[in-house]
Amino acid sequence: MTTSVSVHDEATVLTVAGEVDLATAPALENAIEATLGGKPPAALIIDLSQVSFLASAGMAALVAAHQRAGSATRIAVVADGPATSRQLKMTNLDQVFALYPTLEEALTALRQG
Repeated sequence: MTTSVSVHDEATVLTVAGEVDLATAPALENAIEATLGGKPPAALIIDLSQVSFLASAGMAALVAAHQRAGSATRIAVVADGPATSRQLKMTNLDQVFALYPTLEEALTALRQG
């Protein structure tokens, strides 16, 4: 699993690629913590569009990010397809944070408030 961070307008985008499982979830948690540490961004988009497998440990990391962000940072998740969005919808996590099929749709939604 790899992660990278970029900034688009007022949103920080954490792009995740590869498999997010029990072995790699701590690295995702560290990347999220590094992104939210210091001065938290107004919005954090976690882009899972390049994730090929999302285990429950990865979903727990997303929930922890949502809790860690509190009201200071809006969280959105980009996920599309059976490897990611299906699990998030089946576990009702799409009710916890905003879920978008593409990064562009997430950025547009955050710009519109």
